[in-house]
Amino acid sequence: MTRKKALVVRGGWEGHQPVRATELFLPFLRDNGYDVRIEESTDVYADATAMADTDLVVQCVTMSEIKPDQLSGLRAAVEAGTGLTGWHGGIADSFRASSDYLQLVGGQFATHPGKEPCERRGDETDNFLPHTVEVTGLGREHPITAGVRDFELCTEQYWVLHDDLIDVLATTTHPVRPWHPWDRPVTSPAVWTRRWGAGRIVVTTPGHSLDVLEHTDVRTIIERGMLWATRTA
Repeated sequence: MTRKKALVVRGGWEGHQPVRATELFLPFLRDNGYDVRIEESTDVYADATAMADTDLVVQCVTMSEIKPDQLSGLRAAVEAGTGLTGWHGGIADSFRASSDYLQLVGGQFATHPGKEPCERRGDETDNFLPHTVEVTGLGREHPITAGVRDFELCTEQYWVLHDDLIDVLATTTHPVRPWHPWDRPVTSPAVWTRRWGAGRIVVTTPGHSLDVLEHTDVRTIIERGMLWATRTA
């Protein structure tokens, strides 16, 4: 049996612990028949031969910058059938200055609302809010989220700007609070898929810290997303 080839690309802002976070999923990939290559930068995206030989890209690169030839290589690979997936800022808050990357993944982190000002302590927990991830009707039938029920988290709740080419498997709603300026609840996609040419993309927005990635439902969604996004042709 031919083994599949996964490329794990990690780096960017260290606050999301790209090395430790991606290491959580390496055993799953290997146990499911993937040969895994790890790269600590996006330089590999410009290597057309390597990308053509890749069935799945797992990206964990928050913020950072990407060079035009690297982005062109990633887009071309996905269009030709290479899968792309990731979680949280490693895919939804990558390469903020690149509109072409934003178009590829279909959604971009805008903010994560914070606690009431009087409760803030000046650390990352200022943005940890209890919220629900709700599986959509499509999500209840999709292989990535089938059987997953709505679940609760207390972590960063991503507010995402997105387009209509995504298929939303789960959402989360930002309520109206006295200290926030919006005047009605705002629902954002929390898990979505996207078809781009022959390629499949999966974005999972929960995953700020290792404990969230180890949450049973979050981990299930990410792992199933890896399998689903993998090249099918």
